[in-house]
Amino acid sequence: MSSTPLNLAVIIGSVREGRFGPVVADWFVQHAEQHGEFAVDVIDLADTPLPLALPPVPPAMDPNLARPAEMTDLTRRIAAADAVVIVTPEYNRSYPASLKAAIDWHYTEWGLKPIGFVGYSGGTGGILAIEHLRQVFTELHAHTLRDVVSFPRYYELFDTDGTLRDPEGPATAAKTLLDQLHLWGTLLRPAREETGSAAA
Repeated sequence: MSSTPLNLAVIIGSVREGRFGPVVADWFVQHAEQHGEFAVDVIDLADTPLPLALPPVPPAMDPNLARPAEMTDLTRRIAAADAVVIVTPEYNRSYPASLKAAIDWHYTEWGLKPIGFVGYSGGTGGILAIEHLRQVFTELHAHTLRDVVSFPRYYELFDTDGTLRDPEGPATAAKTLLDQLHLWGTLLRPAREETGSAAA
């Protein structure tokens, strides 16, 4: 175990009533904490107002523009992360508007950070949403990871108490993703500090 754990932000992307995201996030957070190399911060987008009307340019690119005051804590926590995991459902073959708003209200906060994905949906396990998110984060100079955790037909995979009925495969996928997050997070943190990125 390294002496300085990486700050891992786990972002719950769905905000709608009856969402399953917190169950999936809780499961992943348990694995992240057991991994031993991360200080985990769970960011639930349902806790922050996310206006869909954006300023002309990202606030980080214009000092005269400000995010809503309610977004201060969210911005601080994203900026402090060394690595990020997005927990996303799949709505109509893509990801939720709440998640897009959270991404678009920020810019430099994502740069030079590894981004991992945990997806869930009825059919594809969130893979189509994840592929769209890869394109968005590439534009923001983030490094998206190849390995993902995916839960197709999630409603058949978890018991009512949030326990996976067959945990072995997902646990292996989570370990692989966390190992990659640690590798890339460790490599990219000095680069952010050297370039003066927003996370530094």
